[in-house]
Amino acid sequence: MRVLVTAASRHGATAEIAAMIGQALTDAGVENEVKPLAGLDAVAGYNGVVLGSGVYMGRWMPEATEFVERHTVELRARPVWLFSSGPVGSPDPKPEGDPTGIVELAASIKARGHRTFAGRLDRGRLGIGERLVVGAVRAPDGDFRDAQEITGWAREIAAQLMPVSIAS
Repeated sequence: MRVLVTAASRHGATAEIAAMIGQALTDAGVENEVKPLAGLDAVAGYNGVVLGSGVYMGRWMPEATEFVERHTVELRARPVWLFSSGPVGSPDPKPEGDPTGIVELAASIKARGHRTFAGRLDRGRLGIGERLVVGAVRAPDGDFRDAQEITGWAREIAAQLMPVSIAS
């Protein structure tokens, strides 16, 4: 079982979540490769996929959505899990609900699950337009990612991928 872990990440926080997932899968005995979504042109050679995206303005990044649309047939042929990173909010940084369109996107490839994780916000990494938006919604600076939640979810995926042992 070889799994691709990939994500669209604008400022690196979502890519770091993908790396945490990959490490947790490795620790659970699942062979995997963590790759950035940018430049990825196929999922051939992988038996499963964990695909994520940062969430901006309530939506997945266009490159992640477009990847799913281009590779729908390939993705439907293997187990797939989706994750979203962010948004962060105030006063509770934990995101509520799913990003716009994710339920339909997940259904289109028969994804086995979707999880939304809190993200990281560092105004110093943002462009002027992004700073204006996060200021308007009063999003707090900080790293709100929960490593235990992320690795726990990855262990759940590993458990679904590992063959069931039959007691003799």
